[in-house]
Amino acid sequence: MQKSLFLCLVLMSFNIISGAQIKTKQEKLDSLLKVYQNHPKEDSIKLVIGKQLYKQYMALRNFGKTEEYVAKTVVLARKIRKEKYAADAFYSIGLFYHGFANYQKAEENYSKAIESYSSSNNFDMVAGTYLNLGALYIDIPDYIEALEVNQKAIDIYLKMNNREDLASCYVNVAQIFRSLNQQYQAINYTRKAENIFATFSQYNRGLASTYSIMGASYLNASDDDLQKLGLSKDQQVKIALNILKKGLIIAEKIDDATTKGPIYQNLAVIYKLAGNRKLAIESYENAIKYNNEEDNKTSYASSLIAFGNFYSNEGVYAKADGLLLEALSIGKRDKLLEIQRNSYQKLSENEERRGNFNQSLNYYRSFISFKDQIFNQEKEREINRKQMQLDFTLKENDYQLKQKLTEGELQRQVLFAKQQQQQLILKKQQLQLSDKERLLQRLAFLQTKANLENKQQYQINLLKQQELTALIDKKEKVRQIKLQTSELNFNKKVNTFLGVLALILFGTAVFIFYAQRKTAKLNRIVSVQKQELEKLGRVKDRIFSVVSHDMRTPINSLISLIQLLEAGNIDQSKLIKYASLLKNTLGHTSAMMENLLNWAMSQLQGFKPLKEKFDLQLCVQDIINSMQANSNQKKIQLENIVSSGILCNSDMNMTSLIIRNLVSNAIKFTPNNGSIKILAKNTNDDISISIIDNGVGMSKIQLLAFNESIHQENGINTFGTNQEKGTGIGLLLCKTFTTLMAGTLRAESEPNKGSKFTLTLPAG
Repeated sequence: MQKSLFLCLVLMSFNIISGAQIKTKQEKLDSLLKVYQNHPKEDSIKLVIGKQLYKQYMALRNFGKTEEYVAKTVVLARKIRKEKYAADAFYSIGLFYHGFANYQKAEENYSKAIESYSSSNNFDMVAGTYLNLGALYIDIPDYIEALEVNQKAIDIYLKMNNREDLASCYVNVAQIFRSLNQQYQAINYTRKAENIFATFSQYNRGLASTYSIMGASYLNASDDDLQKLGLSKDQQVKIALNILKKGLIIAEKIDDATTKGPIYQNLAVIYKLAGNRKLAIESYENAIKYNNEEDNKTSYASSLIAFGNFYSNEGVYAKADGLLLEALSIGKRDKLLEIQRNSYQKLSENEERRGNFNQSLNYYRSFISFKDQIFNQEKEREINRKQMQLDFTLKENDYQLKQKLTEGELQRQVLFAKQQQQQLILKKQQLQLSDKERLLQRLAFLQTKANLENKQQYQINLLKQQELTALIDKKEKVRQIKLQTSELNFNKKVNTFLGVLALILFGTAVFIFYAQRKTAKLNRIVSVQKQELEKLGRVKDRIFSVVSHDMRTPINSLISLIQLLEAGNIDQSKLIKYASLLKNTLGHTSAMMENLLNWAMSQLQGFKPLKEKFDLQLCVQDIINSMQANSNQKKIQLENIVSSGILCNSDMNMTSLIIRNLVSNAIKFTPNNGSIKILAKNTNDDISISIIDNGVGMSKIQLLAFNESIHQENGINTFGTNQEKGTGIGLLLCKTFTTLMAGTLRAESEPNKGSKFTLTLPAG
């Protein structure tokens, strides 16, 4: 009685200090520490002070000190046999770690709390801890474990007839089904919870949470769920809005931030769908505010991402980025993989919309990294979605069956107990009748036992003599075995040393061998790359040479003609002659510039062909029509032997440019009155296009250089049969564009017999 009175005085003194003198959490903590250290006795008073200490450290988020004083409280509680305080300590720190998403430590401490509460027969708190474990497993998520612990809590609350907490279990089960997108089942369980909570106070947290989950379930219900519920799409949103508003009224009345946060977030979705931007923004802001107040980092970060996504869809990227980066910071600090993944994804999408493709790619790489890390979690969640409804239905049916069979089972057990009692009475009577017979049997047994003991003693003496002899023999054998063992151990150590040495030498040799091979391989790669770079350098030098030479001549000629025209010193016949020569020169320059610009474009980083299906015959005919004037000057016959209906799957402009350059070269190197044929055929999945002429042909060196080299690098200008000028850029462009379209270009030729160029491209 005195101890209880002193405890009351201590707590009153704490209240006076808290209300009148202590202004900060740290000051309150210092006062508690002083009282704790100055209290010498290890009794219930010190337990109460210790409990307040670790709760104060929790308020300051000091994890180390929290664990220290929880451990001290547990030790003291068990020392003075106050297991309830130990259980409360485990429960409190489990709840503390649960709030900071440290699920492993939360689960460990919840399990210890269940064990402690069970040992003290506090089954109400056992069920309550199971309830918290269920919420934890939903967050992880591990829906099978969540279902198991909720079922355990349901069994306890049914036995205790604790209807209010039973309803909380139904809310947890509804949350499991909602997470698994089984909205119809979730709604059924929230209806069960609503029926129970409604029998209590009109304003209670359980009813507010029930309406929050019920409204979210209606909002996210699939077409199948709506069909089962007998609702249309329009009714779905209206019902969800009404239910959420009912939950919000209760949450506002009892000032419960835990419930207000999720309700406001779902209301924001509804207002967004309805096009009410003002109410949607207000709801998002309230969801962030209340989730932050409750210190639930996962919910707070999810609210930030949802609001950021809202601004992203509106194109307000500055506000969206601020919210998403804050969510990403929380995800990094608290190691929330899904929060980090979703933040990186939305940031990447924003940068892409703004045209910042490099930054978008960086964010997208991070998104892919976190997506891979949680792939197995997503896979397990998908499997659970398919199995959960059946698993829980079976368990629920089994439980209901047990309830129905309980009374019949009890009656059967009573009847069985009566039968057993009658059998025991009969056996007791039989035992009494056989007592005399047993006495006679015992006398005979004692006589037989005495005879056997005499024989046994003789055998014992004989065995002792044999054991003494065997002991001497054993000692001699042990000595010999020790000598042999020592010798074997020595040989084993020598062999082990030699084996290890051999392995080291072998490993060194293998390492040197592979290092040399790798070095040689790298040298070969570097050599090949060097050759390719040298070839590219020569191509570049050749292009600059052509540009500097071939561009200067036509421009100078044009300037001279203009000067003559200005002076008026040229007659009509010379003007016509000079204009004709200048036209030919500018025509060559124009073709050269077109090829040069196309080649330069092909070298730009990121240049890709635009593949499409087109009729090859029409493409070839257009090229022949454009080249007809040049062929008519040399009386060369151009023949289109390509069949109608052959489809080519490649870049039409590139293909046309390649064929045009090859036909132009054929005209240039074919004498007057010659012929050029263009034909095509399907070969497996490719189309083979051939340009055949009867011109001057190519030498073996030229043919080998064209077919084997990646880059065309002719060092001198070439002239046609009528002294037409060429630069070699056309063939370089053909080779480059063919490679870009995943095709091949090969040449067959003999001097003075003509040439055949074969272009192979993917078929349509």
